[in-house]
Amino acid sequence: MRAKTPPENAGAAPSDPTTWVELVWYEKRIERWIRFGTVREERLLDRRRRLVGFRPGDVFAFVRWQANDRGTVASRLDILQAVAPGARCSTVPGVEAGGEPLLRLSGWPTVQRALAAIDAVEQLGIDPTCVAPDHWRQVHNRLSAGAAPEPYSLARHRAWRLRDAVGA
Repeated sequence: MRAKTPPENAGAAPSDPTTWVELVWYEKRIERWIRFGTVREERLLDRRRRLVGFRPGDVFAFVRWQANDRGTVASRLDILQAVAPGARCSTVPGVEAGGEPLLRLSGWPTVQRALAAIDAVEQLGIDPTCVAPDHWRQVHNRLSAGAAPEPYSLARHRAWRLRDAVGA
């Protein structure tokens, strides 16, 4: 199910720059959650569903998992950057209107390896939302090819922050 922009009576204007993500929790059936990211707004839809909002430029990880009586049938991890209204973006189920993909992986073993890469960044004391976008792209590329991703380092992070500060 695709997230909808909240109705006007919920306080959202059509020009609202928020990227909305629909989170769902039907335990052991359908689970959609945010692994990391700074939620700027939140709206409760019902006891199992809510919308969370991100501002343009925000980076977040969106996990989608689904199972039936026999086990996992779908698992997906998307690391996206929210875009401004009217900007080009990729569509992602559950994300209105979409985002700039930094990483898009499916299959539980691959998703687990990507989650481990996120854990490794956090173990360095770095917020995954502040990581160089190219790091998430190389994690995507390497895992898609069946290779181990290159680890993120404090030196690489420092270089990224300096480059970002000068607007390169």
